[in-house]
Amino acid sequence: MLSVCGSLREGSTNAAVLRTARAVAPPEIDVDSYDRLGDLPHFNPDDDQEPLHPAVADLRSRLESADAVLFCTPEYAGALPGSFKNLLDWSVGAEAMYRKPMAWINASWAATGAANAHASLRIVLGYLNVDIVEDACVHIPVGRDLLDADGLVHDEATRAAILGALTTLAKR
Repeated sequence: MLSVCGSLREGSTNAAVLRTARAVAPPEIDVDSYDRLGDLPHFNPDDDQEPLHPAVADLRSRLESADAVLFCTPEYAGALPGSFKNLLDWSVGAEAMYRKPMAWINASWAATGAANAHASLRIVLGYLNVDIVEDACVHIPVGRDLLDADGLVHDEATRAAILGALTTLAKR
């Protein structure tokens, strides 16, 4: 399974959720973390041809080899972060996305719950023809107060909820 964080922010709670998913994953679920979001060039359809930029080729290769994808992204200014949308735009050309099981964890603790970002993510994933695993798309609010010094979620109930989303996605 590939986990993809939509934030470039140092100390991101979204990244902490995905690190925690990797830490709590049972041995039969291998969670690979995609960490090259900032390396992707701006999407330009004219550049979507061989030879691909190395970061794009790496992204597509990792998407192709993943049996499922788990996203965790914040909302910036009422929408998906631009860098994350850029990753999704580069993913359009990845045939391996077709019917691949995908889900997201919404970690927002804000009153709006990052609803616009996740509604937009659903729309974009629809264009990618993925299999959205609805039961694994969950809202698990994570504030900085739930993180250890190592950047992992320490609250047991929250860890259990993350594990639940992860295992639900993996069963697809």
